[in-house]
Amino acid sequence: MELLSFLLIIPIFFLLFKIWNWINDVRDQQCYILDYQCYKPSDDRMVGTEFSGEVIKRNKNLGLNEYKFLLKAIVSSGIGEQTYGPRIMFSGREESPKLEDGILEMEEFFHDSIEKVLSRAGISPQEIDLLVVNVSMLSTVPSLCSRIINHYKMRPDIKSFNLTGMGCSASLISLDIVRNVFKSYKNRFALLVTSESLSPNWYAGNDRSMILSNCLFRSGGCAVLLTNNKSLKHRAMFKLKCLVRTHHGAKDESYGCCVQREDDKGRMGFHLSKSLPKAATRSFVDNLRVITPKILPVRELVRFMAVSLLKKWNVVRHGSSHKGASQGPIKAGVNFKSGVDHFCIHTGGKAVIDGIGISLDLTEYDLEPARMTLHRFGNTSASSLWYVLAYMEAKKRLKKGDKVLMISFGAGFKCNSCLWEVVRDLGDGNVWKDEIYMYPPKTLVNPYMEKFGWIQDEDPSTFNPGD
Repeated sequence: MELLSFLLIIPIFFLLFKIWNWINDVRDQQCYILDYQCYKPSDDRMVGTEFSGEVIKRNKNLGLNEYKFLLKAIVSSGIGEQTYGPRIMFSGREESPKLEDGILEMEEFFHDSIEKVLSRAGISPQEIDLLVVNVSMLSTVPSLCSRIINHYKMRPDIKSFNLTGMGCSASLISLDIVRNVFKSYKNRFALLVTSESLSPNWYAGNDRSMILSNCLFRSGGCAVLLTNNKSLKHRAMFKLKCLVRTHHGAKDESYGCCVQREDDKGRMGFHLSKSLPKAATRSFVDNLRVITPKILPVRELVRFMAVSLLKKWNVVRHGSSHKGASQGPIKAGVNFKSGVDHFCIHTGGKAVIDGIGISLDLTEYDLEPARMTLHRFGNTSASSLWYVLAYMEAKKRLKKGDKVLMISFGAGFKCNSCLWEVVRDLGDGNVWKDEIYMYPPKTLVNPYMEKFGWIQDEDPSTFNPGD
């Protein structure tokens, strides 16, 4: 009898041991943000209305119709007068860039933000185990990763990843790499560096689908310090709950909506097609299908299913009869606010922010961080999400236990999203600290129309951009 009991206890203990190991592994797979630092260029790189006009007039390939197109694009873009451009624009060499211009733009950002985030966290460069850098429009040899490792004299066994060509959604792709490496290694520090190089990518032609990118993108970047060391979770700012990536590169229309290519004159630029909104919508919908069950409570999912079934039954019962139509449609939308407290939206443009707001039934309060970030810093490509997050923090909106949904889009075409949990109350100073009291401003009216609206009344036969 004792032998039988002993034989029964062994598999029970073995099962408990396996369960304990599984729980321990899951705990070690956590991903925390210890700190992050958004880059704020110096004021001598600020792009105001007058300077923008000067840069546009330097392009001798533009005619009156292109000027009108640019005026309309800038006025409706949601971008203000305090965004930043690369130094090459201020020296008047945007049409003849050198490799060193792109490298200098990146190094200014690297040396500022990386040093600040490591110093504030009390972490030395030699303690970094994983480095992930993403800059889509610049590829150098040695890589940007190697330049950072050399500058900070990091360890020879550091794991590094250098991502290019991944578009505005590259921040979350970099984060996915960090998360997956953390699954295999315990108690590690990771540095995620995200930015975009504008210096070598100014378009000097007159193709409307390509000059649009000159209006939208601005300089910026962010350095993020992460760890999976659970003993440091009391110092952490955010904890990653889930991440979902959606890639529609197999669809030709989606693949071709954002492409770097040459125009018919051989001038390099970034083409944005009219199919972009459609591609973004499709990828966004597919991404939501996957992430929604992961972030919303069961009661909301059950409610959504019940309302959807009721709507289908109502359609089958009444068909297209006037009687059924008179009762009005039954909405089957998901209430994302039941599982999400804050929405961190990529600042791809005013239309992007508006579209997500309508799709998720968000209020102006929810959209304010993205709108203000677009107005103050512009579209800083993959780093824009972190400026939006910093706005929420500076406004003291982020409280312990809150959930933050990040949504980003990028060439390919891709939609990536993730959910963060706020680990502690946040409200420390960041890139917004000196001016957050001014936001939101009383008006977001763009002054370009006031200063350059005269273009609308010009005669094509007598128009002279040098006037």
